[in-house]
Amino acid sequence: MFKLIYRKYGQGIRWKDDLLSGLTVALALVPEAVAFAFVAGVDPLVGLYAAFFVGLITAAFGGRPGMISGATGAMAVVMTSVVVLFGLQYLLAAVVLAGTFQVLAGACKLGRFIRILPHPVMLGFVNGLAIVIGLAQFGQFKTGERIVYDEAQGFVTHGDWQSLGSGELLVMGALIILTMLISQLLPKLTRAIPAPLVAIVMGTCLVQFTPLDTKTVADVVDTQRALQLEKQIKAAEFKEVEPGLLVKDVKSRAEEIAARPLTVAEQARIEALPTGLKASFPSFVIPAIDFGNSKAISAIIFLAFALASIGLVESLMTLSLIDELTETRGSTTRECLGQGAANIVTGFFGGMGGCAMIGQSMININSGGRGRLSGISAAVLLLGFIMVAPNLIEMIPMACLIGVMFMVVIATFEWSSFRLIGKVPRADLWVIFAVSAVTVFFHNLALAVGIGIVMSTVSYAWERSKDIMLDLFEESDGERYYNLRGTLFFGSIQQFKDLFKPADDPDDVYVSFHRSKICDHSAIEAIHSVSEKYRALGKRLHLTQIDPACSKVLEKAGDLVEQQYYAKVSGGH
Repeated sequence: MFKLIYRKYGQGIRWKDDLLSGLTVALALVPEAVAFAFVAGVDPLVGLYAAFFVGLITAAFGGRPGMISGATGAMAVVMTSVVVLFGLQYLLAAVVLAGTFQVLAGACKLGRFIRILPHPVMLGFVNGLAIVIGLAQFGQFKTGERIVYDEAQGFVTHGDWQSLGSGELLVMGALIILTMLISQLLPKLTRAIPAPLVAIVMGTCLVQFTPLDTKTVADVVDTQRALQLEKQIKAAEFKEVEPGLLVKDVKSRAEEIAARPLTVAEQARIEALPTGLKASFPSFVIPAIDFGNSKAISAIIFLAFALASIGLVESLMTLSLIDELTETRGSTTRECLGQGAANIVTGFFGGMGGCAMIGQSMININSGGRGRLSGISAAVLLLGFIMVAPNLIEMIPMACLIGVMFMVVIATFEWSSFRLIGKVPRADLWVIFAVSAVTVFFHNLALAVGIGIVMSTVSYAWERSKDIMLDLFEESDGERYYNLRGTLFFGSIQQFKDLFKPADDPDDVYVSFHRSKICDHSAIEAIHSVSEKYRALGKRLHLTQIDPACSKVLEKAGDLVEQQYYAKVSGGH
């Protein structure tokens, strides 16, 4: 029986590769989840719980084996305002609602529309996200982090760049280079063990068993947790005094609050914070929100829609990328349903929600992970580490993880984009650039993809509008026959109208559509407009050899089409 089961389901599943790649991904997930939790303004465990639940459920039930999901920066950046204004419970409610929206999108099979995405938009998305991932790593090269006031962003964390030639920078640089070299060269010798995993383990041992001193995951977690509380304290203080300030004094007062040293009581609160990543399994809790607060409910609905759209766009585009890399095909509908279910569960268990992570997915694919087991093992190992052995994660040097992510950037970025210059239409190059730029500067993938689609659509419509042509091929007493070439749609109707000169034509004009198509309501209106000009002069316009599909469009138009000039002719001219 077991042999039968293996023959039916087990062939082609590389258990060892999936487990080892899952372990590598689990190690890389921790700092990402922690960082995005701080971006959203919540505790690191909220991000880690999201990484576990979203990663586990989408890996098990989503539409793309081998794709990794978890807490992401694209979703974290839009969460901040709700967390600051209303608190964590309202964020969790928004995550549950976002998951519901995603399930509805899956039920309506909206995910399949990702298949018609223009290739330049995909290139721009991939390149922009690669740049974002790369730039995010440079924050770890800062030291002396403190709270400052920014007029656009409010109270934020600011740090100074490590000085060139400093021992700290040299150690980090050496570890990053070592990690990248191992990740690049080891696969040429053996693929039995994922190269990023070997690099992380070797870098960790090197730091733990030598005098080398560098920033570790534990350092980042504890520092960011303290800074997060300090920011909350100072933001609350400023909120109390702001109503009584003159406009000219707002900035200076905020800067004073940001720069002031902590009081003894405030310092005691920070020192009382938990350290490290030790956690227990999260419990099921229904978000506690005030349904009578219309402003908060509106904020939840708006945030939920934003999270759902951003999450689906990033996930479905990552799915398409993994499809291309593995030469397989995932299910977009199943991915929408799986991601929606994951976010619903995550919100009820105290997680910040998430979606597909292109960086971790690339790590998984490059490490040999292809099956669902890779994503499931990554999520389970992540939770196991923070529950049972958080010290193993906390001792990892950040430089090793930065090196791994730099290799992800190199592998993700479509370097072939540069070879397209001069070989593809300029409009496509502008689409690639625009999508990349919006992704980098606004961190809003839904907006970037939307702009790219609009640009591609307008470009296509403009080019197709030039294709409409009218050829005279026969003329007799009182009759004239034309051939129409090109597609008649909203973009070409003006050119279509300009082709006809009713005053110069005889009483009966026949237009053959055997090389043209009527596509939309604008085309029908254009035909009607031209016909009216002929009728006003006592002349008649006849449409012949219309494609059956176009005939249905005209038939559905009903009274919009004058019967005297709409005539389907199966043969003839």
